[in-house]
Amino acid sequence: MANQIETNIEIQIENRNRKTVIFRPLLSAPLFLFIYLFQQFSSGNDANTLVLALPVAAAIIVRNVYPSWLLSFNHAVMEFSTRVAAYVFLLTDEYPTFERNPKVAVLFPDVEGGKKLNRWLPLVKWFLAIPLYIVGLIYSVFAFLALILAWALTSLSGTYPAWAGELTLKTIRFWNRVYGYAVALVTDEYPSFSLN
Repeated sequence: MANQIETNIEIQIENRNRKTVIFRPLLSAPLFLFIYLFQQFSSGNDANTLVLALPVAAAIIVRNVYPSWLLSFNHAVMEFSTRVAAYVFLLTDEYPTFERNPKVAVLFPDVEGGKKLNRWLPLVKWFLAIPLYIVGLIYSVFAFLALILAWALTSLSGTYPAWAGELTLKTIRFWNRVYGYAVALVTDEYPSFSLN
């Protein structure tokens, strides 16, 4: 998986702010509103992703180039989405900012301006990723169940269960790898089905 998106999140286990954990769904509402508005006004009505995939696919197919400004934009959007996920899924108490945060990092592989990418794969990656989406949904169900239990335990004790954090982090990593392959188009290497 050397040529995949890497996701690093510093999980906060001890000394959790129990009040923000209890009210996390309410505190997350402005983040969801921002993401919704961003979807509506930035990338059209695509309800599945914020990442600009169609212009990237067109540039790769027609010119075999991944425009650097689109790469930067997609990277920034994916990192912000990951910061939001880390907050919503209780991995951290730090409210997501629009600026980069070293505790939550998403690293893209080097695409060398698109030269490392097959120019015809963007036509079929969405189709090839269907099995990954199915497996990812199964992982997401388990991560959601772990989140509910972790929410209750953290609200009561102020300590986040490490096992729930690992499962959630691995699920976020999985989805970022899938999005990197099928949507952001930063790699041609098919992601593994495993959570590792």
